[in-house]
Amino acid sequence: MSAPLDPEDRPDEEAADFMPEPVLPEAVRQRITTLAAAALPGLPADEMPVPLRRVARFAPNRRARLGGRDIAAQLVADPLFRQRLGARVVTEAGDLGAAVTSGVAPAAADPVEVAALAYLARPAGWRELIDAAGDAVRAEADTAAIASQVRAAEQRAVRAEHDRTVARVEADKLRDELARVREELGQLREEARTATKALREAQAAQKRAADLLATEKGRAARAAQDHEAELRRLRARVADAEAAAASGKQTAKDARAVDDARLWLLLETIGQAASGLRRELAIGPADKLPADFVADAAADRPGAPERSRARAQDTDDPGRLDQLLALPRAHLVVDGYNVTKRGFADMSLEQQRKRLITGLGGIAAQTGDEITVVFDGAERVHGLPPAPRGVRVLFSRKGMTADELIRQLVRAEPPGRPVVVVSSDREVADGVRRHGAYPMGADSLLRRLSRS
Repeated sequence: MSAPLDPEDRPDEEAADFMPEPVLPEAVRQRITTLAAAALPGLPADEMPVPLRRVARFAPNRRARLGGRDIAAQLVADPLFRQRLGARVVTEAGDLGAAVTSGVAPAAADPVEVAALAYLARPAGWRELIDAAGDAVRAEADTAAIASQVRAAEQRAVRAEHDRTVARVEADKLRDELARVREELGQLREEARTATKALREAQAAQKRAADLLATEKGRAARAAQDHEAELRRLRARVADAEAAAASGKQTAKDARAVDDARLWLLLETIGQAASGLRRELAIGPADKLPADFVADAAADRPGAPERSRARAQDTDDPGRLDQLLALPRAHLVVDGYNVTKRGFADMSLEQQRKRLITGLGGIAAQTGDEITVVFDGAERVHGLPPAPRGVRVLFSRKGMTADELIRQLVRAEPPGRPVVVVSSDREVADGVRRHGAYPMGADSLLRRLSRS
């Protein structure tokens, strides 16, 4: 590397300050940024330029990457900052920094490191050190390029030798394959001669089979004629059997007509007897049903807040529910919140009630049955829409649960009337079953509503 410069040969310091900044090799520029970023937090706050105070607070691994542009700009624009920062970097560099400061570039030192320290410290001849580093970097790049080209050429030579070896192997394989194909061709010719001989024998056998087939066809034609004659006889027997069956059906139809007439006469007699009994007892149409008496005594129409309840599984077959609702004068009692919490839990209580009551109105319109829906509630609900025709909406009063109100509704019904209670609460199901009601699970009603 270069030797120390004579003091008389050094340019004037003030003149050097007005010279343009040298063009730095990329490796030197990156090394300067890295050294400056590492030393930046060590400067006192009053010696640090304002634009770099934010950069100094970055993490070490981000400071050079994110603040490198600001650091480079300050190094060029602020000679005093560069001098202070360069003094810290040179001090941290130890012997190498001392050598660069004195204008000496050790022969074993990295030229990029020497150029970066020279740029920051700016001793006499620092521009020559940067130029020497650039030459060294370019020489290393040229050497690396030449080495890469040599390696590429060696690789191409190895590939060419490998391709020649593969070509020789493939040629040997093709020669072997040609010999095998010729041998197979000879075998195929021999097989073709054998196949020709077998074909002639097969043709002779086919002729004999055709003669035999003609004989069998004659036999089959005679058998078919015999079969047709037998089929005609069987059809005549079937016609006789159908006539006998038609006669039996007519006889059964007449007998059923007699039974229907007797049954109608019996039902008519019972109906007239019931009408006479109603006139004798002077019983007129009922203005209120049993459930209305329970509602007046033990429930509000309507009220609101929800209550949690343990669930249990009863039958959830919607077909069974349809069968029960088809019974005459059936009364459907619904545990309101037990059903809505199971089917519409993502809605508000108001939306749950509205959706259930609307669906029950559709069932009432379809079946004509009496329907009562019971909700827990100690306070009245204001703004509740009017209930559909055939649907009674009840809220349990304060101190009473919907379960107790449902049991009262069931007990109020006369024995023999079909009462269907929809609830997945096992206590409710067991309680109403003891009083003759039919308990059904909440899922059966939810499926029935989804089908409507």
